[in-house]
Parts: sequence; structure tokens; C-alpha cells
Amino acid sequence: MPRDVSPPWRIPLLILAFASLAAGTTAGLARLGWGFAAPAAAHGPLMITAFFGTVISLERAVAIGARWAYLGPLASGLGGIALATGVGSAYALPLAAVGSLVLFAATLSLFARQKTLFMFTLLLATLAWFVASLLRVDGREVWQVTPWWIGFLVLTIAGERLELSRFLPPSRLAQGLFAAILAWLGVSLVATALAPGRASMSFGAAMVVLALWLLRHDIARRTVRERGLTRFIAVALLAGYFWLALGGAAIVAGGGLVPGGPSYDAALHMILVGFVFSMVFGHAPIIFPAVLRVQVPYSPLFYLPLAVLHASLVVRVVGDYSGDFGMRSAGGMGNALALALFVLVTVSAVVRGLRTRRDRPLAG
Repeated sequence: MPRDVSPPWRIPLLILAFASLAAGTTAGLARLGWGFAAPAAAHGPLMITAFFGTVISLERAVAIGARWAYLGPLASGLGGIALATGVGSAYALPLAAVGSLVLFAATLSLFARQKTLFMFTLLLATLAWFVASLLRVDGREVWQVTPWWIGFLVLTIAGERLELSRFLPPSRLAQGLFAAILAWLGVSLVATALAPGRASMSFGAAMVVLALWLLRHDIARRTVRERGLTRFIAVALLAGYFWLALGGAAIVAGGGLVPGGPSYDAALHMILVGFVFSMVFGHAPIIFPAVLRVQVPYSPLFYLPLAVLHASLVVRVVGDYSGDFGMRSAGGMGNALALALFVLVTVSAVVRGLRTRRDRPLAG
């Protein structure tokens, strides 16, 4: 097997990802009337394909330990830069497609080594992103592929949580129910490709059931009683499951993921901010050490961006349903502030970890 890429060479890929996060956040604020000069229409693609696609692809490349797998985060990261700057923007969609294809191939390689339900879930997640990329290249609008993007992120998280459930293994009946939910999600996604809009109601209902399954079987229900980092992760997870269920219910109640109504913005951000970013905040102290080989010491400050994230999301959702654009805009700015705080707190923790390792006396 080819040798892996050393941690210092992974940093530029992570920089590409966070550059897309910054550009995507700015584009989102521009849509909310905050006056930023940014391509507002690029908000969704920058956040999902360029940021999350790059980060997840990088994590998977580290897991597989093969140099060719790093072509995935490189392609999606460069696609994000092209989209954000407008330089070579015609290549943004093909680069995202290449990135998603490489991630699928890397996950398929892992699945060939370890044929488990959680790895199959991760494989389905990458397939969802690849299909979304092909649909975009084919000319589909962002809202038409959004269920596939959501499927990519939600199934990735569900697969990773299922992997950790080996410490508290679900029963055969529970695993069978999880497999049935996967089938439900798969059929629903295909239906949204054929008939966007109302077909996503079934997808939303599946999200609710998946959230309830995760809430029931995730070890976080027990670890939330612990202290320090273990409790923080559990709090982030449990809060995320709440938003996933609420977002799925909002899709059903709103008649599907159809742009224009208040439930569209609310449901999207309940899932993509309330669920997905809550999971990111909770897993960052685990992901960064694995990818960059650095320590991320726990601090109670980790709760600050998490609290701001959820509080501002409540404001945004209330603004959506009440028709108060000012509240919606303020909630969006709060979401952006939470992301900025998350980066600052994480970087400061990494610096603290490096200082601790530098100051530690040598043994012997």
C-alpha cells in the first residue's frame, strides 16, 4: 500500500476547507442582508461540498492511509476556492464531482476490508454526495440536490455514531430497524431526484425516525453523566439529535423541501446547523488529534460556541416562522459568530496542547 501523507502536508488541505467555511459563512450573511460582497448563491455549495466534503474526505484519507485518497479533499477544496473567488468557477462543479468520486472509492476500499453495517452506512453517505455532484453537473438547481447533500452529512454522522456503539452494542432488532431506516432514506432520496419537492416529505419523516433511533441507542445517553470532554461531547450529540428530529418534522409539516416558504430555511438550518455543526463541535477534539496529530485539551470554554450556536438558531427559526426578517438575520449572524468562536476556541486549545507537550520534561 502507498505510504500515507505526513500530518504537516495535511494542513494545506485543512486550510482550503476553512477558507471555504469562511467564504460560505460570508455568502450566507450576504443573503441575510448584512452587506457583505459575496456570492450569496454559493452559500450552500461552499458549506456542504467545499467545507464538509473536504474535511470528511481528509478524515477518510487519513483512515485509509493511501496517498491517492488525498486527491479527494484536494479536488473539493480547490473547487471551493474556484467557487468563492470566481477564478476558474467553471471547474467548481467538476472538481466537486471528482472529490466525491474519490471519497466514494476510498470508503469502498475500507468497506472491502470491514464489511459492517456502520461502514455500509458511510458508503451510502458518500454515494449520496456523488449522486448530488452528478445531478449538479447535469444542471439541477441547489434546492433539488439538497436532500442528497443532507443525506451525505446525516448518514456520515450516523455511520460514525453506529461505529462507536460497539461499546454498547444495539440488539439485532435495533440493527434491523437501523437497516430499514437506511432503506427508507435511500428510496426517499431516489424519489426526490425523480420528483423534487413533496417527495422529500418521506425523507423528512425518515430523518425523524433516525434521530429517535440515535437518541435511543447512542452511548451519549450514558456518557452525559460523566465529566469534562466526555460530557461535552454527549451534550453536543444529544442537542444535535433534538434538532435533527425537529428539522425532519419541519420538512414534513412544510410539505417538503420547497424554496419560498418559512419551513425551507428553518428545516435546512435545524438539520445543517443544529444537528451537523453541533456534531462538528462535539467531535472536533477527536478529529483534530487524528488528522493533525495534535492535542486538543478540554476546556469549559468549549461550551461557549455550542451555546451560541443553539441559542442563535432558536432566534433564526422563530424569525423564519414569524416572518420577522430582522430576527432571522440576527439569528444568522449568531450562527456565524458561533462558528468563529468555535475556530478560536479550538485553535487556542491546540496551542495550549502544543505548549504543554513542549514544556513537559523528558522522561529519564
